[in-house]
Amino acid sequence: MLDARLLEILACPLCKGPLQYHRARQVLVCRGDRLEFPIRDGVPVLLEGEARVMPADDPLLDRK
Repeated sequence: MLDARLLEILACPLCKGPLQYHRARQVLVCRGDRLEFPIRDGVPVLLEGEARVMPADDPLLDRK
């Protein structure tokens, strides 16, 4: 689980937009760029080469 204070300051490395934490998939999602960044061993991997482009219909992109 990521620290709430850390989540407040993390931003997408490409667009500098906010990231949403999804515990079940252990990812951080940038809705603006439709990118999913992995979290490995509790550490966010915010490298462009490690990001996965998400399909437009991915439920994690829904604004809740």
